[in-house]
Amino acid sequence: MDDRKLKILEAIIKDYIQTGEPIGSRTIAKKYDLGVSPATIRNEMADLEDLGYIEQLHSSSGRIPSDLGYRLYVDKLMKRRNISAEDEILIKQKVFTSAIYEVENLIIEATKILSELTELACIVKTPSIRKAYIKQIQLVFIDPYNILTVIVTDTGVIKNNVIRVFSPVEESSINGLNVLINRRIVGLTIDEMDLEVINNLQRDLRGHDDIFNALIPALYESLKSTETSKVYTEGFTNIFNYPEYNNIDKAREFIQFINNEHNVDMLLSSREKEDGIAISIGAENYLAEARDCSVITATYSIHDRPLGVIGVVGPTRMQYDKVISILGKIVKELNINMEDIYKNK
Repeated sequence: MDDRKLKILEAIIKDYIQTGEPIGSRTIAKKYDLGVSPATIRNEMADLEDLGYIEQLHSSSGRIPSDLGYRLYVDKLMKRRNISAEDEILIKQKVFTSAIYEVENLIIEATKILSELTELACIVKTPSIRKAYIKQIQLVFIDPYNILTVIVTDTGVIKNNVIRVFSPVEESSINGLNVLINRRIVGLTIDEMDLEVINNLQRDLRGHDDIFNALIPALYESLKSTETSKVYTEGFTNIFNYPEYNNIDKAREFIQFINNEHNVDMLLSSREKEDGIAISIGAENYLAEARDCSVITATYSIHDRPLGVIGVVGPTRMQYDKVISILGKIVKELNINMEDIYKNK
């Protein structure tokens, strides 16, 4: 595509994002100094429509960008916007303050900030325990027949479980058992605890069969209830700020979609292996309910290991440059503060 067509397409997209109104050739000629006449712009717009980059809702109306047009804009024409100093300070302060608490609170607060600054519906998926590394397993003596098992992961999840043994255990032996167990288990994900690991642990705990037989079921049972990630949404009423959702039925469908945990989970799960910021526009979304929307997400991580996904959902007519910059900054602060939290666990 030649430069003139690209400039006209960029003008249409920027104007439509700002106003929400279809744009005609005369408006482009007046507002944008392209150095060509309205008639030339009209011809170029006809070509852009034939190519599928813009569309005309009615025969007498101006043009609006198509999904394909937005895709070209995001990939080739858009320049990432610098976020304001005020927004940067707000992100740092709120994320840092929430980092005093648990990881889940930190992620939820980040979602609230993202919704506030982008004025869009925001979605997030918390870390799955199955992706966590086991940081420590601690046996704590209660009495000769009852031992407390404390399981700590590097994602901040702590699970307690009391196991009962049939042969009495001496308190003096607990420290040695902790050393043996952690030597085999620390640094593994739940999925990496395979038969070889379990057999090696059983050999190490020979003579303490009750401990071993109680520990393995307790480990899996304690993790079973938290192995699935949680999904949160924030700011779904922001869509009422967009004239696209003045239609009550359309607004209701969007709210039902964004409040359906299964839908949001599917949307985010499909992006867990994406590097950097992922953008899907309109029909690019495989969920039918999201095909009138754009979805922009990013993966947050610790030590470069992906933990979960956070992002926004809104009309295809969104300020992509602003959203991408804010999302990138929030994820950067999330990663920094999560590492601090896990370091101090």
